[in-house]
Amino acid sequence: MFFQTAGIEVALWIPPLVAFIISFFTSMGGVSGAFLLLPFQMSFLGYTNPSVSATNQVFNVVAIPSGVYRYWREGRMVWPLTWIVVFGTLPGVFIGAMVRVLYLPDPKHFKLFAACVLLYIGIKMVAEVLKNTNNGAKSGSETRFREMVRRGNTNTGDSETAVLPATTVTHFNLKRLGFTFYGEVYDVSFWGIFLLSFIVGIIGGIYGIGGGSIIAPFFITFFGLPVYIVAGAALMGTFVTSVAGVAFYQAIAPFYPHLSVAPDWLLGILFGIGGMAGMYLGARCQKFVPAKAIKWMLASVMVLTATNYIFDFFGY
Repeated sequence: MFFQTAGIEVALWIPPLVAFIISFFTSMGGVSGAFLLLPFQMSFLGYTNPSVSATNQVFNVVAIPSGVYRYWREGRMVWPLTWIVVFGTLPGVFIGAMVRVLYLPDPKHFKLFAACVLLYIGIKMVAEVLKNTNNGAKSGSETRFREMVRRGNTNTGDSETAVLPATTVTHFNLKRLGFTFYGEVYDVSFWGIFLLSFIVGIIGGIYGIGGGSIIAPFFITFFGLPVYIVAGAALMGTFVTSVAGVAFYQAIAPFYPHLSVAPDWLLGILFGIGGMAGMYLGARCQKFVPAKAIKWMLASVMVLTATNYIFDFFGY
């Protein structure tokens, strides 16, 4: 099938299948999968116009609600953290979209930018995981959470009947956010989270992956938050900012008639349908996967993707 806006021809079943596989694994770490769909579209499908960023965000809009619903159902949504992410990333997404259109329309330069972002996050996460492994460090809350899931399945034989604990917000103001998760207390700076969200929002707007798509690794490495909690907040932030991003790209498209800026809606929806199923199943299965394994998965994917982009840049 030929997709006119994207200017590519691809079988109808390929986008949803690829999105399903990617989203199943990445949603466990609070990442929508859009950051991997972008290189797939650019490198394998040959879709390199600026509109690929907008199309990626259409995927987020369609796919993410199923994953967020699953995390909410299991009581693992820290809503104050979610809203800080949303309001922090939202203005950054608009800034990032303009930077993408005005300064990074060339796919060669865009790939180098994307590689730098992914490589930094990936190396930072690898270093953090190795540090914790060497020190024998384990998050008490994550360990107790996994133990609860294991005991629940052993006793009942049914994951759906295992009672999952809801998080409790202890305080929330313009200075600090505090919450508990499985007996462990977490306290983070309001403005630290907000500023990080704003910066990541700009990066996400440029990359076309939504503001919160890559914020989960930052929360894990810089703030020490548990992956079982940040995943839902990151996905919800990605959803809201992706809605705004798609609308913004669509609105500015008439002002850049020489560029393909507006999303390819059909392609984005096809990706989103596969991502919807993948995210729901990924969110459902996350509690059965050790946190360290999820972090290794995220770090490995980011480093490999970044390396591939760097090779593409110098071999362009």
